[in-house]
Amino acid sequence: MKAIKHAVKALRKRHLLEEGAHSPAFIALSRPIVSQGSEWKEKAENLEVELQQCYKAQSRLSEQLVVEVAESRTSKALIQEKESMISELQNELSQARDECSRLAEQLEEKTKALELLISEHQDLKGQLEATTLRANNAEAENKMLIDRWMLEKMKDAERLNEANAIYEDMLDRLKGSSIQLLARQQVDGVVRQSEEGAEYYVESTVPTICKQRIPAHEGGCPSVLFEYNSSKLVSGGQDKTVKMWDTHTGSLSRTLYGCLGSVLDVCITHDNKSVIAASSANNLYVWDVSSGRVRHTLTGHVDKVCAVDVSKVSNRNVVSAAYDRTIKVWDLQKGYCVNTLIFHSNCNALCFSMDGQTICSGHVDGNLRLWDIQTGKLLSEVAAHSFAVTLSLSRNGNVILSSGRDNLQIYLICVRLKSVPH
Repeated sequence: MKAIKHAVKALRKRHLLEEGAHSPAFIALSRPIVSQGSEWKEKAENLEVELQQCYKAQSRLSEQLVVEVAESRTSKALIQEKESMISELQNELSQARDECSRLAEQLEEKTKALELLISEHQDLKGQLEATTLRANNAEAENKMLIDRWMLEKMKDAERLNEANAIYEDMLDRLKGSSIQLLARQQVDGVVRQSEEGAEYYVESTVPTICKQRIPAHEGGCPSVLFEYNSSKLVSGGQDKTVKMWDTHTGSLSRTLYGCLGSVLDVCITHDNKSVIAASSANNLYVWDVSSGRVRHTLTGHVDKVCAVDVSKVSNRNVVSAAYDRTIKVWDLQKGYCVNTLIFHSNCNALCFSMDGQTICSGHVDGNLRLWDIQTGKLLSEVAAHSFAVTLSLSRNGNVILSSGRDNLQIYLICVRLKSVPH
């Protein structure tokens, strides 16, 4: 019974709660049906409008979301790229710091080396100033000595000229009537029979008839010579060529080309295989006679090469003189200079001795000088003339004939005595 009462109370309580909960519905149901329908329709339209606005908002949000996602991906890729670049830059920065440290060490070393060099430079500068001062003093002293030496040489030349004049006067008085006979009886064109060594020569006379007239070169022909034991003639000209002639017929045998300047002097080796020319182009040119080609171009002079001669003993040694106040000795097999002789007066003529160990040179100051080819030392000096000298060696090598531009006298110099024989 109690259980039933309790259940009835619970049902009543539930009924009251449900009535309270559904009271709005009951009130609404109690309104007229027409008014309720219009309200619902209005609410439905409002809800539809709100729904459309929600759809539009959702569409805009979706588009923004797509854009944001794309931008997010781009930003993410850019961030990754930047991170990679940052990593690379950090590596480069680390390397740059290492390189900077290394360069700083090098700079410190270079700075120390520079300071040391500056100190050495200051010392060397002081030494240079002292050396320059000594050189200037030596130059002044040398100039004074040269002036004194030149004065003595001039006095010696005057005394020598006086002695020569006395000698010539005595010779004229002693030989009076026989002087024409002595002039005709020449040996090798230059040595008189009364001179020492004349017994080694064959008598010859000055030719009086022209055998051949050969138009050789344009502009002039400064140098001619015969081949050894041959009738062929070699000539060098201002037209920068060397020509070889047959003296029997006067015909041209060969022309050697390749010289860049005028040919001032020529010589030929004793085997007649090579021709050497001295040129105004500061060089010497060596031709092979058989092929006509230039074997060597000898360079080293800084002015015109005016004289050249080849050793009578060896075909290797050639000596040349130039207006740069030097005489150079050349090795034809090697093709370069092996010795240089320096002097104060230009040399305009030279020749080898018969043994190939001595060089005789004639100079503008009128003196003849003998040089040792091995050491380059001056062996002797003969004051023969007052101006430029030309010279020629006799066939036996004992006597040198010299003539000067002073047009006063011709001397025979004894090679052995290194003086003018009386």
